[in-house]
Amino acid sequence: MRADLLALDAETLAALANRGLVKRAAREVDAGDGPVPALDPDGTLRGTCADGSAVALPPGTGLDGGSCTCGAPGVCRHRIALVLAHQRAAADAPGTSPGPEAPLWSPGALDDEALTAAVGARAVAAARRTLERGCTARLHHATPDDPQPVAELAACTVRFPVPGELGFAVTDAAQDRRGEVIALAVWAFRAADGRPTVTLGGRAEPDPDIPPVLDAPQRAALDTALGLARELLLDGAVHAGPVLTAAFHRVRDELAARSLHWPAGLVADLIGQLDAYAARAADHRPEEAALLLAELHARHRAAAHPGASPSEVLGVREAAETPLRRVRLTALGCRVRSTASTRSAEVYLAHPAAGTVLVLRRSWDVPADGRPPTGHALGARRVAGHRLDTLAAGNVVSESAVRSAARELGLGRGRIAATTVTPVGTSWTDLPAPLLLTDLDARLRSLEGRPPRLIRPRIAAESVHVVALSAVEDVRYDAAEQRLEAAVRDAAGNPATLAATYDPACPGALDALAAALASDTVTHVGATVERRAGRTVLEPVALLAGGTVIVPDLAPGGGSGALAPAAAPSTDPVAACLAEALAALADIAHRGLRHPDGPALTRLERTADRLGRDGLATTAELLRALAHALRGGDPEAAVRGWADAAVRVAVATEAHREAVRPG
Repeated sequence: MRADLLALDAETLAALANRGLVKRAAREVDAGDGPVPALDPDGTLRGTCADGSAVALPPGTGLDGGSCTCGAPGVCRHRIALVLAHQRAAADAPGTSPGPEAPLWSPGALDDEALTAAVGARAVAAARRTLERGCTARLHHATPDDPQPVAELAACTVRFPVPGELGFAVTDAAQDRRGEVIALAVWAFRAADGRPTVTLGGRAEPDPDIPPVLDAPQRAALDTALGLARELLLDGAVHAGPVLTAAFHRVRDELAARSLHWPAGLVADLIGQLDAYAARAADHRPEEAALLLAELHARHRAAAHPGASPSEVLGVREAAETPLRRVRLTALGCRVRSTASTRSAEVYLAHPAAGTVLVLRRSWDVPADGRPPTGHALGARRVAGHRLDTLAAGNVVSESAVRSAARELGLGRGRIAATTVTPVGTSWTDLPAPLLLTDLDARLRSLEGRPPRLIRPRIAAESVHVVALSAVEDVRYDAAEQRLEAAVRDAAGNPATLAATYDPACPGALDALAAALASDTVTHVGATVERRAGRTVLEPVALLAGGTVIVPDLAPGGGSGALAPAAAPSTDPVAACLAEALAALADIAHRGLRHPDGPALTRLERTADRLGRDGLATTAELLRALAHALRGGDPEAAVRGWADAAVRVAVATEAHREAVRPG
């Protein structure tokens, strides 16, 4: 028997070919029309199909390394049928019993000779050229619970489902780069020596323990961005003119061109805040602008730290865009966002092969003389040729998908590269961890010690998961906060709070959510998973109830349902104090550090006193130092003081929110 072919399950076969071919081949084998497998002495598996096509699958290569006389390009159904027939014969053979579990292995154990035999010398040469520029990989080593090694590269993900066989590696990269990325993944596992992250190449003598140094153009672009942020801080959004905004546009393009993707993304968000203020739109939020300025300072400082990795802090090893080979995604729901002038939708799509969630965004302008559309009305809008409500609750197969560095998704349209959507069915229950969570406490414990958000990779949906629920215990509505909360338990019995806030753009959302939770049929929820004030909080984007996916933001209704009232929430004085500190810093930055007024300085000093009383002495001293620099008229000291205080407040707020506190 061929152990490598016996290890191929239906999901791997579908990834190596496509699901339609696998289903058709399975029907032929079930009907008795499949080939009769025969094994040559050299290990080549042969068979002849009912239509006369002769198939040969040599050992040591993947399905695309075999041959078939049908003449179809790529992996045909006859090769799939031969594999299925071989598996069926092995299962039916008398005296056979399940073999021992496959040993844990690493692709890095294979040498370059085996690598070249599997992917070809041309692919290995292309990989070496990429290695000269440098690349970073996040690795998931084989474990008893998940024995398949996975390498997440900047451009794609590579999975190794068959021990010792590189020819069956599965990747979402385009076919012309398949061999190249397999080679890079193998070298990453070889260099990692059990570590979860490794940086390869980019230096004459690679040392994965030493982060790469930014080159002069990259450093200049980052310094230019910080200089513009300094000007914005000194003058404030109130006094920022079109010249400064145009300069931010130029530096954003320069950062992107230099592969500094995370700073480029935050500068783009900052431009959005400036444009919104110039248009007097409600989209502008001083606190959001302040956090973006703090993030730029934090990333600039972290990039210069000897222990930091520019790949993680700045995104220098990420590909700006990656075309994906035929990709299968599972929708986890949709979030509708609204402003005075726009409506936007974010569709969350799980990519099981990569173990990540991608975000598909679309926005529409609100007609100046018309009624703004509700979330339910947006459900009928077309995205990539399909209704939004169908897309947000379906399985998506696309041949025209493009993934950005921030894990945002683009879908094209066309007859050649089509996108198809089918109902989700049971796909949520089949998702791998950590896309599907059954133990929330274990997941949140695994995230302890990670860097703060200000310097983490800017991944669009890093906290979106499907959570398996075992119970819905209580549903209550806080009329003052217009917030629906439900006490739930995950599959492991851990308590959590499912919470959703009313949005007038989605008037039927809370009613649909309450009705689903009251039905006792909810088994899974697609949600952002966070720790807040010691509680695990799930903000739902969809629910699986009675086998049907419900997307609250796209639900009909006018918000007239009766909801059970909730008790008044307990107050958190530390969180309130940190929120006041951020608001005071945002107000100072909004007005400009060159233009402080008496009330703003008094507010800053009063907030520092409150922080000191609540035990946040270091943060309080930073605010007092900023007030002193502003009163002394020292702009350089004021900029440094503001950045110190803003970074401290942002990190403290995040740490306090995620801290586990008894009771």
